[in-house]
Amino acid sequence: MRLVKTLTLLIAIVVLSACTSTAVLVLNKVNLTELSVQGDKLYVMNELNSKSFKQVKKTVEKNPQIETLVFTAMPGSFDDEVTFAMGRWLREQGLNTHLTAKSVIASGAVDLFLAGNKRTMERGAQIGVHSWFDGSKEASEFPKDDIAHALNKNYIIDMGVPEAFYWFTIYQAPADGIYWMNETEIAQYGLTTMPEIRLDSSSSIPFSDFYVVRREVLTN
Repeated sequence: MRLVKTLTLLIAIVVLSACTSTAVLVLNKVNLTELSVQGDKLYVMNELNSKSFKQVKKTVEKNPQIETLVFTAMPGSFDDEVTFAMGRWLREQGLNTHLTAKSVIASGAVDLFLAGNKRTMERGAQIGVHSWFDGSKEASEFPKDDIAHALNKNYIIDMGVPEAFYWFTIYQAPADGIYWMNETEIAQYGLTTMPEIRLDSSSSIPFSDFYVVRREVLTN
């Protein structure tokens, strides 16, 4: 399970250091991920959970013109296994991922971004990483050859991203913290497949409360 920052009052009741399995079960029973189709783009916002894969798959299947998932404000995932399954499915479908100049993604949302066949971002987008926590130990506390690393590490490798990126994420910040990557690091680990680009105003976020959400992600 990965958590970063809160976006809604519901999520605000769960703090990583005191997160209980009961709370996570509750958060996995509701639709947290917001989707908006605009032409050949699917805009995605909020947390990912066990229901997100079905939401995205159903939307894509109903809208075969979709070519790119645009991530807006996404702080993380409550279910890594489902997120990784969704990522592998997105890659199989040949879908792309994109970050606008105002996008803020972190934790499990970064993993999902890596699934893009083509991964692009505009200058100004923010990518945050941190370690995972299994309820008793941080990822960085396990030996490098421990099987505990397999789920997250193998996914990153399967996405064609250097294994070094996995080790980078778990040592840069604890599970209840966040490290915002700089441009050099994003390029170093090949998080995008193309240089930063700028799009016209038509790429603006379709969610009316995006600026509020973005501010909460950055300041909470």
